[in-house]
Amino acid sequence: MGTVAGAVGGRDGDPSAELLTEAAAAFGLLASTARLHIVWALAEGESDVSGLAERVGGTLPAVSQHLAKLKLAGLVRSRREGRRVVYLVDDPDVVTVVRLMVGQLADRTGGRSAGPPAPRRAHGLGL
Repeated sequence: MGTVAGAVGGRDGDPSAELLTEAAAAFGLLASTARLHIVWALAEGESDVSGLAERVGGTLPAVSQHLAKLKLAGLVRSRREGRRVVYLVDDPDVVTVVRLMVGQLADRTGGRSAGPPAPRRAHGLGL
């Protein structure tokens, strides 16, 4: 992610329109409860799709689709271990942002939540 000082360049030190567009796209990817939960889980250690699906309460196909989007954006990566594909966070700065946001929200609510909210099940995982 780099530093904020190195990222500005527009008028009055504002980030460029291109940089803001890129940031909005990254935040848009994390606006999904399921994808946010997946990043949270992977921040604690690598996992395969089955482990992630169990942890976030999603189906294998839905979690696979979320992982594909996160991988395409460069937020996670995968490696093969025999017949198993293992996923891990590819951008540690994203983990910092996610932990900061979740921590701030937990502080505001008096610590009622120990982590990110559970994925919504009524309407799928919000792809």
